Amino acid sequence: MIAETPSPSNKQAQRLLRLYHLYRLSVGITLVLLISSNMDNQLLKFANDDLLRNGSWLYLVLNILLVVFLGNTQRPAQLFGLALVDVLLLCGLFYAAGGMASAIGNLLIVSVAISNTLLRGRIGLLIAAVGALGIVGFSFILSFNHPASPSDYLQIGTLGALCFAAALLVQGLTRRLEVSETLAEQRASEVLGLEALNALILQRMRTGILVLDDQRRVQLANHSALTLLGQEKLDGQLIDDYSMPLVERLQLWLNNPTLRPQSLQIASNGLELQPSFIALDQSPHHQTLVFLEDLAQIAQQAQQLKLAALGRLTAGIAHEIRNPLGAISHAAQLLQESEELNGADRRLTQIIQNHSQRMNRVIENVLQLSRRQQTVPQRLDLKPWLEHFVAETREGSKEHQQIHLRIGLGNFKTLMDPNQLTQILDNLLRNAWRHSALKHDQAQAWLELFIDPDSQLPTLEVLDDGPGVEPEQRTHLFEPFFTTSSQGTGLGLYLSRELCESNQARLDFKSRQGGGCFRITFAHGRKQS
Repeated sequence: MIAETPSPSNKQAQRLLRLYHLYRLSVGITLVLLISSNMDNQLLKFANDDLLRNGSWLYLVLNILLVVFLGNTQRPAQLFGLALVDVLLLCGLFYAAGGMASAIGNLLIVSVAISNTLLRGRIGLLIAAVGALGIVGFSFILSFNHPASPSDYLQIGTLGALCFAAALLVQGLTRRLEVSETLAEQRASEVLGLEALNALILQRMRTGILVLDDQRRVQLANHSALTLLGQEKLDGQLIDDYSMPLVERLQLWLNNPTLRPQSLQIASNGLELQPSFIALDQSPHHQTLVFLEDLAQIAQQAQQLKLAALGRLTAGIAHEIRNPLGAISHAAQLLQESEELNGADRRLTQIIQNHSQRMNRVIENVLQLSRRQQTVPQRLDLKPWLEHFVAETREGSKEHQQIHLRIGLGNFKTLMDPNQLTQILDNLLRNAWRHSALKHDQAQAWLELFIDPDSQLPTLEVLDDGPGVEPEQRTHLFEPFFTTSSQGTGLGLYLSRELCESNQARLDFKSRQGGGCFRITFAHGRKQS
């Protein structure tokens, strides 16, 4: 039965047990000091001096030993034995001190109350019963030598009843305290969980978030905000030291919250950001919430929406456009075969055919965007795959088009959809040959596969020996419908970058002397869980 006695939580039980030890040692020291000063002879006229003296020393010494050997016990049996020994010793001291004339009965009630904070249910009531029986029994024995008055019997009964009342009251209060403490711990755990969830959400958001106090000191900055501002840490720092344009827009917003803040340029990374501000009215420090949006991403999302809408529109009217376009092209071809046409007319029919083919390519590319298949990445060894691709390309290329392959040392395994990689390289090779032909009779392109020394990722470069790209045009290379050729559609490079990003690769343009360079940085060759 003792082993089944429920006990309070570990921390609370340790505190209560230390309180119980301290109480018993205090009682023992007080009794020893009392008998050593002979004050017991004046206060306790019915006391047995020798028995009280020996009992007081025994109570103090025994409790010192219990504190040493059972100082941190959590076993119900040991706690029950500790409380039982304490109550029995106090009952003996109650008898040695002369019964009701002493105040040891009150100490006994306090001991029963404290022990019931550690013991529950019937075990705690058993300690109270032992204390009540000790008070009543020893008082009855003492009444043979010193007859008691009716009021003494009333006090004896009251003390016995108080033992049970103290046990029941303390058990009830302790039980309610445990329920409240458990509920508080659950609420605290839920709050901590919500805080951790909020912190995770803030850190994973693509929108940059800053929290500034009334002194413009950063109290919170998520990962996106640090990346957009080009900083590693901002917590506790004045935003004035890192972005004065942001401070200027914050001041303008404070003067007139209805105005939309202007965008700002970050010098360290060249990003253009759109800030917005919200005042946290319930904050005691007049905090301001700052949102930072990358305008490049917003523009890219807008372009994707525009192209998706354009793709759906083109898919709907492609049949109506292609039929007349095919008829025009076929008529021009038949007209060109006529022997009655002079040179100028033949030139006009050739122009009709060329532009008809260009219109058809635009329709094909936009349709390809609208019905692009889902990426199916495969574990791909780029070295043998690229060798096979180059061999097939050489077989299908024209006489004035050449392709060169250079492969370095390293592990070139990656995850990539091979069909989409073929489409990407076809676009880049046609682009390289076209630029090379602008300067040379023989159009040449180079494919170089190597391991990037910084990222340790497989990297493929497509190079040409053409005139290169003007600096003002480089920022628009991957925009849809942007082209430097009168024959191009402006969708090849855009589609190639989109396909690379779908495979978690990256396509960039690298300026170099003597031509252009498009670099594909592949992902690691392990599948993501």
